[in-house]
Amino acid sequence: MKKILFVASEGVPFIKTGGLADVVGSLPKYIDKEYFDVRVFLPKYCCMKQEMKDKLNYVTHFYMDYNWQQKYVGVLEANVGGVQYYFIDNEDYFNGPSPYCNDALFEIEKYAFFCKAVLSALPLVNFQPEVVHCHDWQTGLIPVYLDERFRGGDFYRGMKTVITIHNLKFQGKWDPKTVQSITGLPEYYFAPDKLEAYKDANLLKGGIVYSNAVTTVSDTYAEEIKTAFYGEGLDGLLRARSGDLRGIVNGIDYDEFNPETDKHIVKPYNAVNFRKEKIKNKRALQQELGLRQDDKKMMIGIVSRLTDQKGLDLIAYVMDELCQDDIQLVVLGTGEERYENMFRHFDWKYNDKVSANIYYSDALSHKIYASCDAFLMPSLFEPCGLSQLMSLRYGTVPIVRETGGLKDTVEPYNEYESSGTGFSFTNYNAHEMLNTIRYAEHIYYDKKREWNKIVDRAMAADFSWSVSARKYQEMYDWLIG
Repeated sequence: MKKILFVASEGVPFIKTGGLADVVGSLPKYIDKEYFDVRVFLPKYCCMKQEMKDKLNYVTHFYMDYNWQQKYVGVLEANVGGVQYYFIDNEDYFNGPSPYCNDALFEIEKYAFFCKAVLSALPLVNFQPEVVHCHDWQTGLIPVYLDERFRGGDFYRGMKTVITIHNLKFQGKWDPKTVQSITGLPEYYFAPDKLEAYKDANLLKGGIVYSNAVTTVSDTYAEEIKTAFYGEGLDGLLRARSGDLRGIVNGIDYDEFNPETDKHIVKPYNAVNFRKEKIKNKRALQQELGLRQDDKKMMIGIVSRLTDQKGLDLIAYVMDELCQDDIQLVVLGTGEERYENMFRHFDWKYNDKVSANIYYSDALSHKIYASCDAFLMPSLFEPCGLSQLMSLRYGTVPIVRETGGLKDTVEPYNEYESSGTGFSFTNYNAHEMLNTIRYAEHIYYDKKREWNKIVDRAMAADFSWSVSARKYQEMYDWLIG
């Protein structure tokens, strides 16, 4: 039995702010339990839902030398969905109203503490992993601490590490003197070939330098981050490590996202009966959101953080033109104020065509995936993206920009070969996007049989976790050797 430890700053069903939590919560369930014992370490945030806190049991506590003090470390455990979870408790660090805050230095102090506490707690929970699988910058110091102070003991000898980059934009940076003082790492580690990057200490860089393997969440993104445009200043390091860098596309939980059993939607449907049944969800959503009730009108959905990364500036640029078309647009999400207000404005201006829902609702997101005809995702960069996988699953045709995971998971429609699962455009250009949307409208209105075949192929695509889990298993086997 090979032992694997996941360490992350969030994971469903305990705490979630984004796609990272879905990966950490879903992937361990799909790894073959006959060969692998996968367990997960998370922080015990005070803002977790009470029903999840009630599942936690106290294991032990100890005091750890950290940031010139003796710090309390509580260890709790829970078994949920057949996966063993452990939690690091310290109310100084994990007591806020949300998992993350805007104080960058406090975040570094908090997650460096978490990294050291996890490694210190392992012998006490009697779990000796062969591979520690770290996720994003918050766990970047685990490979560094393993190299620096934990290698000496028998317990840690031979432990391998892998770090998965979910979004290279976030790196955990602060000045080296302060980070050295907090972490207790020797000055040796704060050099340009180790943790230092452009005069900052960089926790993600440390994780990449000291891990045995580096993964990211799609093949295309793994190539993109070796270039200056996508590399966020670390492209040189990623090129140097390209032999140990691989892309494994995320999956989605096919039990949770299933149009046949989804509790949030009015009318369940499947790949066989969607032509008759899917439309009933559209009617219900038009009624719920106060849009004109019209079966034939093409409805486009957007479920997104409203930020530049997601291509919202492209949408803003052509929004007036797009609203002249015979479509309806349903938006769900929060983010930058200018984009929130832009959608509110168009909701007011084209009230029977545009519905702006500037908040987040899990139930409404499921209804949008199930009800819309197409789903728009014109991202500037997208390491993997989960929304397009959900829309494929629900037979809602994605319209995407060819970047990162979007390029790897959406096959562009080819009318001559009658192939493809969606529509895509290459350049980050608002009118190229608008032309692609209008091409999709043309197929929807004038070639309905072709459109339905695209939906057939979309619903037949398999982006369940079982496919990705096999690739992670191969990597663990390769690391353990």
